[in-house]
Amino acid sequence: MSYGLLKGKKGIIFGALNEQSIAWKVAEKCHQEGAEFILSNAPIAIRMGELNGLAEKCNAEVIGADATSIEDLEKLFDAAIAKFGKIDFILHSIGMSVNVRKGKHYTALNYDWLEKGWDVSAVSFHKVMRVAYEKDVMNDWGSILGLSYIAAQRTFPDYNDMADNKAYLESIARTFGYFFAEKNKVRVNTISQSPTMTTAGSGVKGFDAFFNYADDISPLGNATAEECADYCVMMFSDLTKKVTMQNLYHDGGFSNTGVSQKVMEKYQK
Repeated sequence: MSYGLLKGKKGIIFGALNEQSIAWKVAEKCHQEGAEFILSNAPIAIRMGELNGLAEKCNAEVIGADATSIEDLEKLFDAAIAKFGKIDFILHSIGMSVNVRKGKHYTALNYDWLEKGWDVSAVSFHKVMRVAYEKDVMNDWGSILGLSYIAAQRTFPDYNDMADNKAYLESIARTFGYFFAEKNKVRVNTISQSPTMTTAGSGVKGFDAFFNYADDISPLGNATAEECADYCVMMFSDLTKKVTMQNLYHDGGFSNTGVSQKVMEKYQK
């Protein structure tokens, strides 16, 4: 069912790779709610993924951009200005850890890999907003979202240096959110999503076990990618115009639950 929440709104969605991606689901929901947008990802991700099929489905243009490159981002936002004039929303759904991919333990990180993952997963959020800010591409009362995870606040050993990346991402949202609000009322938030069966998420060691554990702890169960997309649509809409500089938990109650009855029963003799 469509409510037309984003009718007339324009945006850029970073990070869709395939049908498992949260950004993919967000694009589908935004299209359903009347938005027009550009889909962007790194050129190698576009070659490896299925983005062109999503673009056809959503009547969207695909523009490749390395979100760690100011030059690429400037070209992307220039193209957005040429296409739309100004835009109303941006989704940053980008994350990567070479240390996780290569099985490097947190206590013995490769720092060159750490720097690369930090740049891709967190600093790119600053770069995206810097270029948008400098080019004055955002309409008044626009909305910018980054996707985060509760490991920014709590220890999940196998999440590795991605936890540090997410903590920095959330800090960037708060600080840049202040300046964007002062400039033209643009709001900047992060969404801390449940563990989700995406290509990136499933790369974390022991992910299946933790997914099931989180589902057992959360009184409402894990939030799905589709449900996260609904939440993103609400945050892009005019219904949330005074919500900014927040890390918003979308996790079925996991973040506020110490232990659930379901988990307790597994330990009771």
